[in-house]
Amino acid sequence: MNEEQARLSDPTWKKWGPYLSARQWGTVREDYSEGGDAWSFTTHDMARSKTYRWGEEGIAGFCDDQQLLCLSLALWNEKDPILKEVYFGLSNKEGNHGEDVKELFYYLDGTPTHSYMKMLYKYPQSPFPYDQIRRENAARTRNDPEFELMDTGVFDKDEYFDVFVEYAKAGPEDILIRIHVENRGPEAAALRVLPTAWFRNTWNWGYDAYKPVFDLAGDGRVSVSHRDLKGYYLYAENPAEWLFCDNETNTRRLYGYDDQHAFPKDGINDHVVQGAPTVNPGRQGTKVAAAWALHVGAGQSATVRLRLAKADLSAPFFGFDDVITQRIAEADRFYQDLQFDIEAGEKRMIHRQALAGMLWNKQFYYYNVQHWLDGDPAQPAPPAARKKGRNSNWKHVKAVHIISMPDKWEYPWFAAWDLAFHTIAFTLLDTAFAKNQLYTLTREWFMHPNGQLPAYEWNFSDANPPVHAWAVWRVYQFDAKQNGGKGDLAFLEKLFHKLLVNFTWWVNRKDAEGNNIFEGGFLGLDNIGVFDRDIVLPQGQLVEQADGTAWMAMYCLNMLRISLELSKANKNYVEMANKFFAHFLYIASALESLGDNGAGLWDDEDQFFYDQIRAKDGTSKRLKVRSLVGMIPLLAVEVIDDKLLRDQPEFQARMNWFLENRPDLAKLVSRFNEKGDNEKRLLGLVRIHRMKAVLQKMLDEAEFLSPHGIRSVSKYHLQHPYQFPVDGQILEVKYLPAESDSALFGGNSNWRGPVWMPINTLLIEALQRYHYYYGDGLTIECPTGSGQYLNLHQIAQLLCDRLIGLFQRDASGRRAVFGNRDKLQNDPHFRDYILYHEYFHGDNGTGLGASHQTGWTGMIAKVIQPRWPMGAKDDMMPTKDAAQEAHITPPPGPAHQATAAVVTAAHEPGTS
Repeated sequence: MNEEQARLSDPTWKKWGPYLSARQWGTVREDYSEGGDAWSFTTHDMARSKTYRWGEEGIAGFCDDQQLLCLSLALWNEKDPILKEVYFGLSNKEGNHGEDVKELFYYLDGTPTHSYMKMLYKYPQSPFPYDQIRRENAARTRNDPEFELMDTGVFDKDEYFDVFVEYAKAGPEDILIRIHVENRGPEAAALRVLPTAWFRNTWNWGYDAYKPVFDLAGDGRVSVSHRDLKGYYLYAENPAEWLFCDNETNTRRLYGYDDQHAFPKDGINDHVVQGAPTVNPGRQGTKVAAAWALHVGAGQSATVRLRLAKADLSAPFFGFDDVITQRIAEADRFYQDLQFDIEAGEKRMIHRQALAGMLWNKQFYYYNVQHWLDGDPAQPAPPAARKKGRNSNWKHVKAVHIISMPDKWEYPWFAAWDLAFHTIAFTLLDTAFAKNQLYTLTREWFMHPNGQLPAYEWNFSDANPPVHAWAVWRVYQFDAKQNGGKGDLAFLEKLFHKLLVNFTWWVNRKDAEGNNIFEGGFLGLDNIGVFDRDIVLPQGQLVEQADGTAWMAMYCLNMLRISLELSKANKNYVEMANKFFAHFLYIASALESLGDNGAGLWDDEDQFFYDQIRAKDGTSKRLKVRSLVGMIPLLAVEVIDDKLLRDQPEFQARMNWFLENRPDLAKLVSRFNEKGDNEKRLLGLVRIHRMKAVLQKMLDEAEFLSPHGIRSVSKYHLQHPYQFPVDGQILEVKYLPAESDSALFGGNSNWRGPVWMPINTLLIEALQRYHYYYGDGLTIECPTGSGQYLNLHQIAQLLCDRLIGLFQRDASGRRAVFGNRDKLQNDPHFRDYILYHEYFHGDNGTGLGASHQTGWTGMIAKVIQPRWPMGAKDDMMPTKDAAQEAHITPPPGPAHQATAAVVTAAHEPGTS
């Protein structure tokens, strides 16, 4: 066990971490407007001056797990009109494709206890082009590309600073902060560096008047006086000065009235930039910055150091760099053990940076919906309309948690189905955290009393795909293998009961006619259909969804498999296995035969699954859009070893009853009654000839198969758009490889062509499961029309390689994710820093959407990690002990030296 693994058993090491949001402005939590216009109620311009109610934001932020004390970075190039205290970006109304951060920053490294964290921010030396970015994006349409920071030319002459921020813990409550600045420009340049600490404002709302304070103590220390953070001091190594103000709203600037706060939240900004007397000469306050005025020569560097420690240290910087060096070495050992079966070089770097992004995207999330709706005793009452507005039926939600976020700037709030994918990636790092995330989401202060899981902050009542049983089962498997085969049955049983309530909600709320065909609505796929699938159609029509129905079939199989696992210790769970087995068969029957033509959601002509509209009179019309919707049925597949059936004779008897008494149902399930290789049984929603037909389209490069994964809509629709008449209008779905021209779900609706990581990884897992049953004997032409036949495992690997190829350099040395930006492709200070985007261009793999959505794109780490194939069963997955036994440290040599060089370069400040 390496040092970082040992620390994971001590929860105190996680008290402090990168839990600060990258953006709090524009969130629902901070919106107290009458009409629910979150993006306008608080803005980027207001951010430096307005005190937040529910959380804090900053650059390279760090805080305690209750977000009482926050740390982050502020910079000033002596040319900007404001300090760079928060990232700049456009609101949903300002961006031509919705909200978007307009900065360049990278998450480079991290450990699961946050004993070591590192990131990079690139700060222009010329005035930051705030107005130019706003103007250019406002002038562009949905059909135009976005205007990014790099498009402004601020990096063209290398006139910028690379600012590396590192956190290293000498102990659980002793945090070392090193900020290293590299001047990449051809001339010397000035830079103010102002690392800042402040208390989250807990005293202005009328519940608790206690107010903490920072005070300048002797020897340049700042004492931290907080009843819940006793004994802390903040140290800075020879700063130019300490600047104090208060975390209070500047009401004069924002609202035109004087509330008598002489040193408000933006006091440090106004003092540094304008020379205003807005910092406290008494050297105390609730916000403090250590200010350095640097003059960095061309190609030169400078470093500043701080320390926050629960100790009164006489020599706080003695041995400082040695501690950081030690933590870096320990991080290297942690990843060396984790990556022992990943080839050295590019893949290890991609894997490690992806996991760093997962770790940096953790966030303290605070949201008490009842208080948010009612308003606070010491604040003006919210408009009456909000009582019936957004999330008003989720009054029970009381979140005060560290949660994995999709992206701490663009999506600084949890999203239910994103979170399920996050937990799979986190199993590589910290299975306890992964388990806790799943359990948290199902707790009574999150899950609705009716059983619904909250979707995401903008609208808790939306329905995300029900992938949580899948995530619970996979996390349980990984955890068991990392513990010598011993599974956490208590975790599995707790989550099973919670999921049972959620399953019942789906059955009662999303199967309107009780026919086992589901109308899930939105289901996380935004504009993938002809129209918004959440809308209520006229004249009682229903959209019967192939994906909604398939997700529920998958849910049944996941719950079936969990039931069988639990039944090993408690035979009563066999009854639940029987229940989910039967329900799965009924869904299979409905998918097969529902409809006036008796063909269900399968189209014999096109050999594909489609959604359909069903009228009150029972007639139906298929919505023949070739999209991921038609491939989701492939995901409903489970392989059960015959030994497990023999050990559960009651369940086997129930299966046999269906074989004998309901052959009409049994025949619908792929190879249900036939043993495959190694005594296995296959439960699959899609029979083999349909599976082959769907795969034929999926693996066709003229349809779904792109050079970098499976597209969300078939390229067939580029020349053959699907058209649907509604009230004299023609609605259309066409293949759009990048951003969509549809605004069904606001600015960020982009499921009409790009490659999305989560569905791709589920398809890979499904192929691996099918292969586990069929073995090498079943082959499919891949790519379609190539004359090359591959077995299903080889096809899964082909898809893995194409996804990895999004980030890995190709033969010409270019990364697909960087697109046609030559500076990103070739500049040594850019080319090895990777952004894990929300989705990717369907033809060339360019990264699109949110630029730091390592949340679910971080699943690439699981794709790279070959130790546990995503669809593997127990006997395919090595235990931790077996993995450790297999790990033999290679002797010094070219390969080992190359790996060491990559690791060293990742840590040397300013190197790339």
